[in-house]
Amino acid sequence: MALAILARKRAAEAVLRRPQALGAGVSALRASYATAAGEESDVVVVGGGPGGYVAAIKAAQLGLKTTCIEKRGALGGTCLNVGCIPSKALLHSSHMYHEAKSSFAHHGVKFSNLEVDLPAMMAQKDKAVAGLTKGIEGLFKKNKVTYVKGFGKLASSSEVSVDLNDGGSTVVKGKNIIIATGSDVKSLPGVTIDEKKIVSSTGALCLSEIPKKLVVIGAGYIGLEMGSVWNRLGSEVTVVEFAPDIVPSMDGEVRKQFQRMLEKQKMKFMLKTKVVGVDTSGDGVKLTLEPAAGGEQSVIEADIVLVSAGRVPYTAGIGLESVGVETDKAGRILVDKRFMTNVKGVYAIGDAIPGPMLAHKAEEDGVACVEFIAGKEGHVDYDTVPGVVYTHPEVASVGKTEEQVKALGIPYRVGKFPLLANSRAKAIDDAEGLVKVVAEKETDKILGVHIMAPGAGEIIHEAVLALQYGASSEDVARTCHAHPTVSEALKEACLQTFTKAIHI
Repeated sequence: MALAILARKRAAEAVLRRPQALGAGVSALRASYATAAGEESDVVVVGGGPGGYVAAIKAAQLGLKTTCIEKRGALGGTCLNVGCIPSKALLHSSHMYHEAKSSFAHHGVKFSNLEVDLPAMMAQKDKAVAGLTKGIEGLFKKNKVTYVKGFGKLASSSEVSVDLNDGGSTVVKGKNIIIATGSDVKSLPGVTIDEKKIVSSTGALCLSEIPKKLVVIGAGYIGLEMGSVWNRLGSEVTVVEFAPDIVPSMDGEVRKQFQRMLEKQKMKFMLKTKVVGVDTSGDGVKLTLEPAAGGEQSVIEADIVLVSAGRVPYTAGIGLESVGVETDKAGRILVDKRFMTNVKGVYAIGDAIPGPMLAHKAEEDGVACVEFIAGKEGHVDYDTVPGVVYTHPEVASVGKTEEQVKALGIPYRVGKFPLLANSRAKAIDDAEGLVKVVAEKETDKILGVHIMAPGAGEIIHEAVLALQYGASSEDVARTCHAHPTVSEALKEACLQTFTKAIHI
């Protein structure tokens, strides 16, 4: 069927290229394509991001006839196209430059004429993104997922109307519809994003030159990562945050060390500060600031301002109201434990529903959702979804912070191990950070793990597995870890939790 659809589409495109092909002939061909695409699927996924494309592939693997609708014309959603993947490419490239500039000589590697080739750096990022998006299209073909390029919105509980990217429209019918439309950049009152002087994370990923001064509004994961990229490449970076702390969800003790590390890298912070005015009339941007609690105003100038105040669900304008799908005040779609909305046959996953706005959480939602649709059991434990800040060193965490455990009134113990006492970290001269473990006092069950270390985003998964299976700190401490590795710091922190660490 997919080949028949493709044949009709190509025939339509061939006719459209002829000057004489107008009027009724074009309409008839488009109508023919729409009719074919409108045949009923078992599952229709609206959105081709991490949650959507994974749900589509899993549904097809479970034997369900599946269609995925994506407006971008490139699969992978925000994460792959203008988020997680391109930002990690630039984080890695900028880190290589920074290491060459500040650390290589100490390791006996000397050279002259070091410079940044920004176009080449951007090209490497774009190549990575293009390869991965094409890879997902290949997976769709392999698993026989029908891919419809266009903007889809609910027409009924079993129909999605699609404005096709190539022109015209169609209706895709499905026994089950999954809303996987993801999220969008959160705007700030009075701050208009033009992606030139005032940019979102999307604009920050494709600047044509390195700004002399960059102001980041928002000290969350995205703002600190993008601030790190441009800071390493030579920008003077100032982070403005309304809250009293950076990354409010982070464990307090780890957060303090993290901020000190970023300040050591010459990033500046203005906490408990709000933006009350923006002037873009000159060459750059002038921001008027004042204390969050009110008070004397000040002005800060920048070449580029990055707005990184968080994200909001992308659920407006997709037909939810016309079908009666319920949302909360934040626009998140309300679902039950099987990811079904209040409308039978309509499901939702990922950033469009409550829970952590993370690509890997969306993927897990997608798998569990289609397992339920297929009559199986699915499960996602949001308490064991890891979070990672991909700066250097990275900061990764899973489970509860010490503050959260204390607020719950749970008696607990804490074990900490500094990277300064880890042999691998010392050997590679990269020993800033620590591992912190929080465990229940009576049972020794691990409640949370927080790591600031090079490669923390990889090490954290041992802790995720431990929490998933209800392990104790002793269980991890008695597990043999290869030497020398940075991962040994987790073993030592667990030793320190239930007895005493060896190397401190």
